[in-house]
Parts: sequence; structure tokens; C-alpha cells
Amino acid sequence: MDKLTLLFESTGRALLTLDEILKMPLDTVVRDAAIQRFEYTFETTWKLLKLYLQTHEGILCNSPKSCFRHAFKLGLLSLEHTEASLTMTDDRNLTSHTYIEAIAKAIYQKLPLYYQVMRELYNTLQFRSQSTLVE
Repeated sequence: MDKLTLLFESTGRALLTLDEILKMPLDTVVRDAAIQRFEYTFETTWKLLKLYLQTHEGILCNSPKSCFRHAFKLGLLSLEHTEASLTMTDDRNLTSHTYIEAIAKAIYQKLPLYYQVMRELYNTLQFRSQSTLVE
């Protein structure tokens, strides 16, 4: 199995776990678990995008923000989702500070949007990857 296929599988599983925790009643344990699931879902999603861009578009990008900007230029992300992705990247970088209650609460509140952005990007990449195999 190639690396892109493995990343699709990992990202799909990560998205499922994030979706699952976001449906649970909120308490501090659920909040903290959701933030952790967001961390690894974000990591696998942007790495999937990075590999997709390299493999299918010949674009090299080495940071999440540059990959999201390229995705926008290629029509993989809307302007709204690109802006959310850039904010999501900043929030991912803040997750090491979730011991600060205000930061944890603020990030948790944005997780449904972040999940939606990552899920739609995943679906778009999957569709585009399958389309290029058929051509």
C-alpha cells in the first residue's frame, strides 16, 4: 500500500474519532480528549494535503499554512475554509497551552468548524485522487 493510501486511512480514522468525541456531553475530560484528538487529526490532515499536493500537483510545501494556501489556489478549499484553516493552524500551535482554561475553552468551541473544514478537505482530496486514477 502506498503512503498516500495509508495517510487517507489514518486521516479517515482520525476524523471519525474527532467526530465521535464532539458528540459526547461536555466536561473537562471530554474537552481535553477532544483537543488531543484535534491535534492528531490536524497533523494527519495537513500531512495528507502535503503529500497530495506533491503527488498530484507537483507542489512542495513544508508548513500547514503554505499547504492550505496552495489548496485554496487549486480550488480545494473555499476562501472561508482557507481562513479557518489558517486560524486552525494557529490554534493547533496553542494546544500545548490548554492547561490555561481560557485557551482550552476557546479552542474547544471552534472544534466543530475545524472538524467540518478537515472533513470537507479530506472528501475533496479523496474525490480528486480517485478522479485522477480513472483518467
